[in-house]
Formats: sequence, C-alpha cells, structure tokens
Amino acid sequence: MSIRKDPTIDVLRLLENLRTLAQKPKSFLGVAFGYDAEEMVMQIEKIRATLPREVKDAASVAKESDRIMESAKEDADRALDQAKVQAERVIAEAKTEADRLVSQARLQQEQMVSESEVLKLAKSQADEVRNAAERESSQMRRGADRYAHDVLSNLENSVARVLQQVERGRAELDHVEKDLAPVAIRDKVKTL
Repeated sequence: MSIRKDPTIDVLRLLENLRTLAQKPKSFLGVAFGYDAEEMVMQIEKIRATLPREVKDAASVAKESDRIMESAKEDADRALDQAKVQAERVIAEAKTEADRLVSQARLQQEQMVSESEVLKLAKSQADEVRNAAERESSQMRRGADRYAHDVLSNLENSVARVLQQVERGRAELDHVEKDLAPVAIRDKVKTL
C-alpha cells in the first residue's frame, strides 16, 4: 500500500518558506531590490488566512493517521513477539512432556527386559508408549503452531481494519478537499 503525500502540508510548508524568503530580501551594498517584502508577507498571510479550515485540519488528520499507523505497527510487533514467546513455551513444554514420556517408556522397557518371560511383551508395550509419546508430542507441536497462526491471523485482521479506517478517512478528506478547497480559494482570490 502506498501512502499518498498530503498536498495541504506541502502548501502550508511552502507558504512558510516563501514567508521566510520574503523577510530576507536579496541586497547589494545594503540596498534591497526585486520586491516589496512587506507586501509579499502580507499577501502570504492573506493566502494562509483564506485556506478553508478543512485544509488546515487535513494536516493534523494526516499526522494523526501516521501516529495511528505507527501505533498499530508497534501493537502488531508486540503481539507477534508475544505469540512467538508463547509458541516457544508451548513447544518447550511439549518437548519436556515428550521426553518425560519417552524416559518413562524406557524405564518400563528396562524393567520388562529384566524379566525374561515377558521380554516380547515388554518390547511391544515400550514401543507403544514411545509411539504414543511421539504422537502426543507431535499433536502438541501442531497445537502450538495452530495457536500461533490463529494469533497472527487475528492480529492481521485487526491491522487490516485499522488500515481500512485510515483509508476511509483519507478518502473522505480528499472528497471534502476536492469539493470545498477550490471553490473557497477561488472566492477569496476574487475578493482580493
């Protein structure tokens, strides 16, 4: 998504630059030449005063939109970090539980091996316990991955909603600016 630069901010900035230049006329040997600095400053102030309130408000809305976008990005980064930490914790717990189950299976296997009559049975049961532990570990890992995916999907939806609201706000401002700004400026220029 590309963010369009707000022309209102440029107009206000350019007017300010022009005002600054008008206050510092070019001179040669202490004599200013080329324009009437006071008249230029007065005309610039008239232009600034005749800008519609919506144009002036657009600059603050643009700044607020940028602040909201930055805040949403920070929230998204924070939520992503939390999801990663939680997913790592769940995976670590699953691995610990799987290791415990595997150790338990080995102990059971060793006990059964020591009893020669039930050697085949012990091997079979140990394999079942090991397979069950591995299945449970795998399921826990998939569950952790699913949870992380869900958290990220929810975060993505939230950020998308914020972006839609910002775009709607900008579109409304563009519409107001297109409808009102040229008429108001044209009427003010006629009165000058």
